[in-house]
Amino acid sequence: MELPKVILYYCFTPIADPEAVKLWQYDLCESLGLKGRILVSKHGINGTIGGDIDSLKKYIKKTKKYPGFKKIDFKWSIGTGNDFPRLQVRVKDELVAFGDPTVIDVNEKGVINGGKHLAPYEVDKLVEERGDEVVFFDGRNAFEAKIGKFKNAIIPDVQSSRDFVAEIESGKYDHIKDKPIVTYCTGGIRCEIISAVMVQRGFKEVYQIDGGIVKYGEKFGDSSLWEGSLFTFDDRLAIDFSKKAKVIGECENCGAATKQFYNCSTASCHQLVLLCQPCGGDPLNRVCVHEPSKAFDLETIG
Repeated sequence: MELPKVILYYCFTPIADPEAVKLWQYDLCESLGLKGRILVSKHGINGTIGGDIDSLKKYIKKTKKYPGFKKIDFKWSIGTGNDFPRLQVRVKDELVAFGDPTVIDVNEKGVINGGKHLAPYEVDKLVEERGDEVVFFDGRNAFEAKIGKFKNAIIPDVQSSRDFVAEIESGKYDHIKDKPIVTYCTGGIRCEIISAVMVQRGFKEVYQIDGGIVKYGEKFGDSSLWEGSLFTFDDRLAIDFSKKAKVIGECENCGAATKQFYNCSTASCHQLVLLCQPCGGDPLNRVCVHEPSKAFDLETIG
């Protein structure tokens, strides 16, 4: 029996009728028995869905028949079979909730004037050639970096994608405007936008990892510049690229090494708490201490 799989993908391309694409995608996934989350906007599509491999292959084949989606790079990982409780397909103003749909412009080739895409081997080559001059800039919510990140990366003080524009405009990072900056995120979609925002605001040399952390991990595992586990926006919550993955997270209760997030035990709260297994077994430890206004952006897919 084939192991269940999960695919992660996005595509920036103009969509004239997002509602029609939403209905098509929902019907397609439902007919194939797939579950997960798909967002559609006038700027394109962003999804993460799971199911058996044959159904996912059929989904990919059908989806690529849409003219704007032929270029989609689908990223595969091993699932559990219970990664998503249901199927959700929604139309949104933005594929990633930065709070301003006008922050990017999109054409058939993708985001206009974003950072230069680097394949994983090109990332390592850039570091070989430029050394400590290269700056890795985490394009995810700060809590994701607690369990995995690129070595010596800048971790912006943000709890959701909505904070990024103000964070970049704050002046905190003006000292790296002339340095080579490599932005990175789970599957690449957030960096499409973050890199464009940085270019627009005067950062001279901005790159993004093609395929995000997922593709880099597939290429190099834990033998190069990545360290730790990768946070995922599904019921797995974290995956490792190899058995050598370093545990860099620290339990918020006792400080022990951990990579395990737990849902806050407050019913109305949707935040996560990083705890070791012994501490996570006590519901009192699973009450988060984060500000309600800083709720994690769990709708972001990649």
